Amino acid sequence: MRESVAITITESSQTGEARRVAIALATRLGFQETERGKVGIVVTEVASNLIQHGQGGVLLLRAIEHNSAIGIEVLSLDKGRGMVDVDECLQDGFSTAGTLGNGLGAIRRLSGLFEIYSIPNKGTALVAHLWSDSTPHPPKKTLEIGAVCLPKRGEEVSGDAWACQVDRCRSLLLVVDGLGHGPAAATAASSAVRIFQEHHRSPAAIVEAAHAALRSTRGAVLAIAEIDFEQESVRFAGIGNITTSIFSFTEHHHLLSHNGIVGHEIRKIQEFSYPWYANGLLIMHSDGLDTKWQLDRYPGLSQKHPSLIAGVLYRDFNRDRDDVTVLVAKGMGS
Repeated sequence: MRESVAITITESSQTGEARRVAIALATRLGFQETERGKVGIVVTEVASNLIQHGQGGVLLLRAIEHNSAIGIEVLSLDKGRGMVDVDECLQDGFSTAGTLGNGLGAIRRLSGLFEIYSIPNKGTALVAHLWSDSTPHPPKKTLEIGAVCLPKRGEEVSGDAWACQVDRCRSLLLVVDGLGHGPAAATAASSAVRIFQEHHRSPAAIVEAAHAALRSTRGAVLAIAEIDFEQESVRFAGIGNITTSIFSFTEHHHLLSHNGIVGHEIRKIQEFSYPWYANGLLIMHSDGLDTKWQLDRYPGLSQKHPSLIAGVLYRDFNRDRDDVTVLVAKGMGS
């Protein structure tokens, strides 16, 4: 499941609904009873915190996978009062809302991965990973990926999609936006994902193959980035308005796409090359996200898990009138 499931949390009655949705997802993914129980506890605590501390917010659930391990990502986003000292708030017994103050500590203990990003008076983002088995201990990754992919409000499916092919030497990343929204847009996006998964070639070659395959659909805009870790480079090909940027501690590159619609009219398919950095950050998003975001306005965010970066950008710049995808890939050092 590449798409996220969004649950709005503004009152206590929605906490139970969030728990039911999360446990249903865990059941479909094959979680055993003990692990399903952990999912229920974590989601209940996260939803309760959104009400008590965040003045309401949104909880996103997404299936995740690494090697043979299956898990659930819980992403919590609010624009509440935030935390002055995150470490202090994580201690059992600390509370600003008259509760027992054990919620964040419990979430951290039950989760395979747990991170928080918070700015006082601007809100908090929290990410937790729970696994269907005992928490996996995978080998060191070359790339960590986070994403938010949601349909337009009122739609059942998203016309956006994303996909990745990650290995130790080379990784390919795709973001595609089918024209319009709804089932027809989703069909175009799914066709592009299928071609991407079938072709382990260069970005430009995959765009060319997608252009032929999408002729029977309404078409799409898309972008493909290939990160070569050994060459420390990124090859990129894009058609349309998928925004893509690379960040390092000292550099920022905005990647160039050509105009056109994949499956209908492309005047030029061209590949561009950019530098990649051991701890680099690549951000790709569809036009469901406003382009006015600036990462340097969020102190320390670039050092956080990619899902927190994607979540914060979605929270603050979602246009709320279109499908939206935010894909963030982070180099894990040499």
